[in-house]
Amino acid sequence: MIEVRGARENNLADISVDIPKRRLTVFTGVSGSGKSSLVFGTIAAESQRMINETYSAFLQSFMPTLGRPDVDSLRNLSAAIVVDQERMGANARSTVGTATDAHTMLRIMFSRLGQPHAGTSGAFSFNLPEGMCPECEGLGRATAIDVDALVDKEKSLNEGAITVPQFAVDSWYWKLLALSGLVDPDVKLKDYTEQQWQDFLHKPATKMKIAGMNTNYEGLVVKVQRVYLAKDREAMQPHIRAFVDRAVAFTTCPSCKGARLNQAALDSLVNGKNIAECSAMQITDLAAFLRSIEEPSVAPMLAGLLETLDSMIGIGLGYLSLDRESGTLSGGEAQRVKMVRHLGSSLTDITYVFDEPTVGLHPHDIARMNELLLLLRDKGNTVLVVEHKPEVIQIADHIVDLGPRAGSGGGQICYTGDLAGLRASDTLTGRHLDHRAQLRDPVREPSGQLTISGANLHNLRDVTVDVPLGVLTVVTGVAGSGKSSLIHGSLSTREGVRIVDQAPIRGSRRSNPATYTGLLDSIRTAFAKANGVKAALFSANSEGACPHCKGLGLVYTDLAMMAGVASVCEQCEGRRFTPEVLTYTLRGKNISEVLAMPVTEARDFFATGAAHTILHRMHEVGLGYLGLGQPLTTLSGGERQRLKLAIHMGEGAATYVLDEPTTGLHLADVDKLLGLLDRLVDNGNTVVVIEHHQAVMAHADWIIDLGPGAGHDGGQVVFTGTPAELVKNADTLTARHLREYVGV
Repeated sequence: MIEVRGARENNLADISVDIPKRRLTVFTGVSGSGKSSLVFGTIAAESQRMINETYSAFLQSFMPTLGRPDVDSLRNLSAAIVVDQERMGANARSTVGTATDAHTMLRIMFSRLGQPHAGTSGAFSFNLPEGMCPECEGLGRATAIDVDALVDKEKSLNEGAITVPQFAVDSWYWKLLALSGLVDPDVKLKDYTEQQWQDFLHKPATKMKIAGMNTNYEGLVVKVQRVYLAKDREAMQPHIRAFVDRAVAFTTCPSCKGARLNQAALDSLVNGKNIAECSAMQITDLAAFLRSIEEPSVAPMLAGLLETLDSMIGIGLGYLSLDRESGTLSGGEAQRVKMVRHLGSSLTDITYVFDEPTVGLHPHDIARMNELLLLLRDKGNTVLVVEHKPEVIQIADHIVDLGPRAGSGGGQICYTGDLAGLRASDTLTGRHLDHRAQLRDPVREPSGQLTISGANLHNLRDVTVDVPLGVLTVVTGVAGSGKSSLIHGSLSTREGVRIVDQAPIRGSRRSNPATYTGLLDSIRTAFAKANGVKAALFSANSEGACPHCKGLGLVYTDLAMMAGVASVCEQCEGRRFTPEVLTYTLRGKNISEVLAMPVTEARDFFATGAAHTILHRMHEVGLGYLGLGQPLTTLSGGERQRLKLAIHMGEGAATYVLDEPTTGLHLADVDKLLGLLDRLVDNGNTVVVIEHHQAVMAHADWIIDLGPGAGHDGGQVVFTGTPAELVKNADTLTARHLREYVGV
């Protein structure tokens, strides 16, 4: 047994539990009940921290610093490997092939068998100088800058001709250009000579004396490329990202045609294919191609490569290609790609920790995922899974149910034992395990339609389909069938369409639900009005912040090569504000006490006005347990999506596109979500949901089913109609599973 004693991380209520080793244990409970705090924040975190401590202090200085979890004792831990849904790095050089090492094995094969011979395996790598295309440096695309998005030629520099962020008149970047002596800052750009225009835009870095200082002069385009385009787009501030999207067009590299490699690598063939063509194949096709190669000198390596590819096919990722950029994978796809690395491992007695491995999986694919979880267990490993889907709970050897509610109302062990015991228990999970949503009868009538015509993004095959307005439409199909390509690719640019996804919310540890929703403005105003002082005092990022911790409530101490320590600020005792600010109250509560409230309590506290409206919407989307001051960095993907939805709900009638809103939702909360979707539709909105959960399908007014399979076996609409018609007449994978679900 893994013995946990006195766990208090986040909302855990000093709990103790024994978890059997070499078994599959599923952790259940409502969102916010403490599952992740127990599994990830306590067990996995301590295992990884203890492993890191075995390395030298020098090596530890290069590793992520992990704090000691708040627990009395943990015994019988084994090495933990966390397979989570964090998006794989958005680095353009990382692909499915590089992330799984499949591309490395492919490179070795081409270096041995390719004709004409091009060199060692490095000669086939787009990330190494000897293999990359010299023109695009292995990225496969070229950037073309639209000069008209950088400047207004009708103005002079003194009149603000440069429209690039951080180049305003009198800024340092502006002075480097305007005071260089190469151009006259009073002359309109359209009147520049050819030489002036060239110097202004394209002159390479040159040492010059400007404004009495020795510095580097760079043309505007050269500087924009260095300052903005060399950075990861995801790390940019929103206004910079918007500028880059407006000013830069990404085109396929004319030299390598997007293949990323130099000509020598592309000329080297095996059985008539070069390595770029192999990487671009769907994995199912690549596996078939590699089986046709019979060459004893590479047989062991080829067997290893085929094992990796077959694992990906078995896990439902056969529709991907090795050249697919890692940053474009969904959370569920990223988690399954990471799984592949561990399936072929010879290690045993490892603790594998999974975070909702069924996210993004159609019911058809969940059975295959279950087989893989059982395979890992049967090799002699301990498998811990945080999951809500009944299909996964049913294969568990042991179940730990947390609750009974979320946030401060959770953090307790409600049940431990087997499946039969859970069914018989009177816990929320036990009561809802066999609960089934019914087909909607009658369905709502649409008020019109949005037509998508000739959609051919990714694997879509010239798809034309009508999306009904004023009703709840569910778009379904196996993973990789083309759902996101169809909806996001065709609807995201339409007027009045609000995309509500699970992408991370940009923000620091200072950001919280109160700041993100604009709720803090109303709260600060209410405090200022009640006390006759200025509102800035009630911001932990402004005048009212505790000077010692600068409004964080915690003091972070860097211990150089050892794990840093976050300790509660001694001066404000974690309250984040100065003692003076804490003397001001609103109906008996100070600002720190208000920010510590969960949404439900705060909604009652602010009974009217703008604050109540925002809090009510947050409560409606099922976030009543969130603390107003809880850092956004601690929210799950599903919680982020529901928070975005709460904000959009105040923007008037629209078409809402939700991407798997049941992610992270307990069976009991799915019913609440269905009620929310109904309210959105009844208030005059159109709701389009990309979803695999059969309860949401059954509840829909209209279903658009894509398939019949994934990748190039998908990309077609295989059914449109009501759920009742799907169950009665269709023979798609979705129809079969929905029929079974509703018991027809």
